[in-house]
Amino acid sequence: MAPVVIFGSGPSGPGPSPRRRRRVAWIPLALVLWLIVEIAAVVGVVQLVGVWWTLLAFVLLSALGVWFLRREGRRTWVALREALRSGQMPSREIADAALVFVGGLLLTLPGFVSDVVGLVVVLPFTRPIARIGLEAVVARRLLAAGLPVAPGEARVRRSPRREGRDDGGEVVEGEIVDD
Repeated sequence: MAPVVIFGSGPSGPGPSPRRRRRVAWIPLALVLWLIVEIAAVVGVVQLVGVWWTLLAFVLLSALGVWFLRREGRRTWVALREALRSGQMPSREIADAALVFVGGLLLTLPGFVSDVVGLVVVLPFTRPIARIGLEAVVARRLLAAGLPVAPGEARVRRSPRREGRDDGGEVVEGEIVDD
């Protein structure tokens, strides 16, 4: 039986695949672009309302971020403890905890674009949208690793060797089926 190739490990040895290295190489560029967008937003707000109102907005939004982080973090912690106490799998609560932490962190950073993203992630009525995106990313990673994905089931089928492949491994294709 030929080995199954997961995450680029194969004849070239373990380690990140070239595709993953390319993705990681984009991170500095993405951070620079984010910074440019944040600076442009701050300059636009300064031109619109003035320096002092902009500084006041930074202080108020940071305080709001700390308040949301404490309030929603406490609620999420209580929900997590309740799920564990009742014997349920706390996947929703763990996702909410991660989103509240990231959203609160984004709100405490100076910048208006990060504040908007932070509010979307922290607010209880918009957090389910962010949770769906987070769950999709996690499910895709788990499926790529060959692990089952809840709440549906992961169906995996092995494809025969394709012509022209030089690694000698087989391809594992999968799909998520929600019931």
